[in-house]
Amino acid sequence: MNKVAVTLALVFALVTPAFAADLLEGVWKTKPDDNGEYGYVRIGPCGEKLCGVLVQAFDSSGKGLQSRNIGKKIIWGMEPQGDGAYGEGKIWAPDRGKTYKSKLELSGNELAVSGCVFGICRDGGTWTRVK
Repeated sequence: MNKVAVTLALVFALVTPAFAADLLEGVWKTKPDDNGEYGYVRIGPCGEKLCGVLVQAFDSSGKGLQSRNIGKKIIWGMEPQGDGAYGEGKIWAPDRGKTYKSKLELSGNELAVSGCVFGICRDGGTWTRVK
């Protein structure tokens, strides 16, 4: 009986981290774009990596927008790099219609976003956690 308990404890210790929620998971408010519009992006697992989908869009006054981009992937392929850093993924910027090879840096409830396309790098600003 003791061997079974020890075996189960070992299995749970090894398996549980794989199912633990990543600190990046949740809903994030993006930095306003050139028009002052911003969105809420829900980040969660997609396979072994992290992805983010636009779930709401807002105008510069905070009024909800009907956007054809709601439900579309904004972030995909992100991998934890350690110490709050994420990389190897891409971010699509709907306002510019470009996809950037991106990095994310998590610090508490703030997420620094940056990315490059064709050697041109852009600061995506700081996103804040909504929930």
